Amino acid sequence: MSDRLGKLEELYSGIRFGKFLSVGAVGATAETLVVAFLTTGYGVLPQLAKAAGAEVSITLMFLINDRWTFPNAGGLGWLAGIRRYLKSHLVRAGGLLVGFAVLTALTAGTDVTLVVAGADLWPTVANVIGIGCGMLLNYLTEGLFTWRVGADR
Repeated sequence: MSDRLGKLEELYSGIRFGKFLSVGAVGATAETLVVAFLTTGYGVLPQLAKAAGAEVSITLMFLINDRWTFPNAGGLGWLAGIRRYLKSHLVRAGGLLVGFAVLTALTAGTDVTLVVAGADLWPTVANVIGIGCGMLLNYLTEGLFTWRVGADR
């Protein structure tokens, strides 16, 4: 049991978690910009804008995490990289579902608005709240499943 916990200390590293949060901030910014651009500039439904923003964000975060946050985990070679990319999409589906659920709960069927300079930014704010809710789930699943931190290789 203690051997297993020792292997997981790498995942519970404050430095690694800080890197993951930093990368998450980059991804959240990218997603938020896409959501804001599509909803305020083109009237796209918040859920469709989130889907587009999420894809941009997931790909960007994977690339940064693979090189910076988890540089020595997950195996070598392009085939291993493709597997990690596909796993990343799979495990982030959980965080994405949480984000969609929060966005929907906070926008569909509510009369909440946050008008700034003539634009309703409530869908953007609701999206940021959803991103935060899915972050911890993403860290654990990415670390354990995508990059297999602490696993014997």
